[in-house]
Amino acid sequence: MVIETRAVTKSYGPSPALRGISLALQEGEIVAVTGPSGCGKSTLLHVMSGILRPDGGEVRYRGARIDEMNEARRSLLRRTDFGVLFQFGQLVAELPAVENVALPLLLGGTGRREATAQAADWLDRLGVAELAQQLPGEISGGQQQRVALARALVTGPKVLFADEPTGALDSLAGEVVMGHMVRAARTQGTSVMLVTHDATVAAYADREIRLRDGMLDSDDGPPHGAAAGHSSSLTETSR
Repeated sequence: MVIETRAVTKSYGPSPALRGISLALQEGEIVAVTGPSGCGKSTLLHVMSGILRPDGGEVRYRGARIDEMNEARRSLLRRTDFGVLFQFGQLVAELPAVENVALPLLLGGTGRREATAQAADWLDRLGVAELAQQLPGEISGGQQQRVALARALVTGPKVLFADEPTGALDSLAGEVVMGHMVRAARTQGTSVMLVTHDATVAAYADREIRLRDGMLDSDDGPPHGAAAGHSSSLTETSR
């Protein structure tokens, strides 16, 4: 397995959000975590990607305890091994598209010329090469999300975390973004954790895990790699 949680808990003040989550992603697997708004899907993603530290339990990436890392080490993981795609892209408004995509490489020490070349290549792969010098405010929401996807993938991440990646898009733009995300992930062998409330988006995944009222409501089949003895279970409470 690439990344897993073991009995993870998380609360916001007196309100429990996660209660004893155990979940594993296999290499190259796309898993959709679905359920109604407020069931804690985003909290789970934030804990697994190291954005939030859990209150209890373990988060392991290739055996290393993410939950025991300090913020600097977790941030480094998100620049190197993890890619994160949010609902609204969260592009830097003052930077053109190509510089937004190059940013993780530049922060990791890649030279500007090489970083820009890799960024331009990813914009081309995702069909938005002509937008390289455009600011985020000058392009459509669907185009912004493809730029954000290029930024999430430019470092060749081992795990891509996508939090409602089509939630702010119309259905056509959403289909385009999802198609590009799946193809890019398959090309790189990236594992994907996809958080969504949209059944159409979840259909792109190899496996769907549904949460309801803080519990595992359904799992549509054995996890990828189950023949090798892997399994996953999930229990969670509403945020």
